[in-house]
Amino acid sequence: MGVRQNKVAVQDLVVGAFVSDLDRPWHETPFPIQGFYIRNQDEIRSLTSYCKWVMVDVAETRDTSEYEASKAPIFTRRSAKRVDEDIVQLPPIQVRNRKAYPLSASLKKEVRHSQRVLLDVDKALKQVERQLRAGDSPDFGPLSRVAKGMAGSVIRNPDAMLWVARLRQHDDYSYRHSLNAAVWSLVCGRHMGLDSVALTNLALGTLLCHVGKLDLSVELVRNETMLGAEAYAEFRTYVARGVHRLQQADMPRAVINVVQYHRERHNGSGFPTRVRGDRIPLLAKIAGLVDYYETLVEPRQEQTPMTPAQAVAHLYELRNIEFQEDLVEHFIQSIGVYPTGTLVQLSNGQRGAVVSNSRGRRLWPHVMVMTDTEQKPLRAAQVVNLAEFNEGRESSEVLSVSNCLPFGAEGLDPRHFEVTGASSRWSWRHLIG
Repeated sequence: MGVRQNKVAVQDLVVGAFVSDLDRPWHETPFPIQGFYIRNQDEIRSLTSYCKWVMVDVAETRDTSEYEASKAPIFTRRSAKRVDEDIVQLPPIQVRNRKAYPLSASLKKEVRHSQRVLLDVDKALKQVERQLRAGDSPDFGPLSRVAKGMAGSVIRNPDAMLWVARLRQHDDYSYRHSLNAAVWSLVCGRHMGLDSVALTNLALGTLLCHVGKLDLSVELVRNETMLGAEAYAEFRTYVARGVHRLQQADMPRAVINVVQYHRERHNGSGFPTRVRGDRIPLLAKIAGLVDYYETLVEPRQEQTPMTPAQAVAHLYELRNIEFQEDLVEHFIQSIGVYPTGTLVQLSNGQRGAVVSNSRGRRLWPHVMVMTDTEQKPLRAAQVVNLAEFNEGRESSEVLSVSNCLPFGAEGLDPRHFEVTGASSRWSWRHLIG
């Protein structure tokens, strides 16, 4: 049974209500796009400045004492334990000659192209690894070319590369981590309006962030979170080792900067030189954030992954501490609360995978539904645009995401389904065949 929603005039709101939707797009307001609890009258007065009515989740409404004692929901204000931490405030990020990229390719068409691009990334990364392990000087030319291809694909349609990268399987954790982080970085950079050259440098730098780890032992790399002080000091040298490799190969300074600064943090708590936010290059800031996000949603096998929604909440808690606030917000706006490839459960009990997001309706993505309401697999999956589906419907009839599932949950695999329906008649099997 789904969560019941009521349409409420803002002047009738009460403290403790959970606001789940607005009468205008979330990105036009300062409010958290995942919804939020109303804690005091000031927040109600703020809502009246932007909205005439909001949607309230009835099942989520609670008194504030219960809320304060519970686990904070996504996108709430920074918890009390963070108040005394080293918060660093900087002016908003300014992108010169900001580009606006319209969608210029359909999801179906661009997924086909993205599949070929990522196969080329496979080959280029493995070639670099073979050369480094053999003690040879690596040829980064092929990797530079595929990074440019990745940037071009994301410019045309960011959801396609996300979809393909999310569903690809690969046994090498370091490879998969670098590839996924590069895709996240491109989607964020595209949203921020970076030009194509900057996007290519960003993709290439993110792909190469961990190249220095090839000079370290496998045990040291695999056990990063469990190392003692001496071992961790040795582990941290991977950044300098990677920078040295790229300098020897005469790589562009912008690419080297991404590798050199991707483990630095906004408040100076990172490594190797503990520089603060105003000295970290923008591309490195993006790479550092997406690299960290990827470790949350796709950790090593012995660690439990967060769902994308949980990871987004965690990043939001770190704004202006480990990561600059508006950069966190840019990233969240670019990928949505439920990024492409996320497995979700709908309010009617059906389950599926997010294939794209609707601008301004981040809580109502396009979902490829794979089960019936009793969660039994369907013979053929179908993409449902929740924003269109809910248009004009009463709150009791609204279909929404009720839960975010970890990747691979209960055998859900989008590759096993052929998508049908008037708006999306395509098959994953056909795309990779």
